[in-house]
Amino acid sequence: MPNTPDWLICEHCDTLYRPVALRRGETSLCLRCGAVLARARRLSVQQQLALALTAAILFIFANAFPVISISLEGLSNAATLFESVQALNHGRITPMAGVTCLTIILAPLLQVTLLCWILLFACRDQVAPGFALCMRTLEHLRPWSMLEVCLLGILVAIIKLGGMLDVHAGVGLWALAMLTVLLITLSGKEVRYLWSHFEGRL
Repeated sequence: MPNTPDWLICEHCDTLYRPVALRRGETSLCLRCGAVLARARRLSVQQQLALALTAAILFIFANAFPVISISLEGLSNAATLFESVQALNHGRITPMAGVTCLTIILAPLLQVTLLCWILLFACRDQVAPGFALCMRTLEHLRPWSMLEVCLLGILVAIIKLGGMLDVHAGVGLWALAMLTVLLITLSGKEVRYLWSHFEGRL
C-alpha cells in the first residue's frame, strides 16, 4: 500500500478510499458498510471556538445549579450533579460513584478544556502545544463522556417521580441538555480536519 496521507479509512470495516472534495452539507459514505467517512465542515474555527467557550460556561452552570428539585408537603430538596455523585458514595454501590464522576463530570470537563485549548490557538492559525496528545485524548474521551445517558436518566426520574412528588427541572438540567448537544457537535469529526490543516507543522 502506498505510504500517502491522502487515504481515507473506514473506521468500521477498514475499507480504503481516496477522499473527495465535499461541498457544504455533503457527506461521504462507505460503499461496503454505509458508515460515514467524512462530512463537509459546517463551522469555521471561530464558530467552533465560540461554541467551545459556550460549552465551558454551560458546564459551570450544569455543575453549580441543581439539575432537579423535589418538594412534598412543604419539604423540598435539590441536587446538583456533584451531590448526585456523593449520594452514590455509600455502601456497596460506592464504585458506581467513581464511574459516574468520570462519565458526567471529569470526562466532559476534560473535553471542554481541550477543545478550548486547541481552538484558541487554531483561531490564530497556530498549533497548540501538545496538539497531537490533546487530539488523541479527545478521541479516547468520546466513549467515556456520557452526558446524554445522564440526561436521559434524569428525564426518566422526573417522569417516574412526577406522579408522587412535585418535581421540577432546575437550571442545571437545561444547561446539561445544551452542553450535551454542543459536545456532540464539537467532539466528533468536526475538529478532525485540524490534523490535515496542521500536518506540515507537527
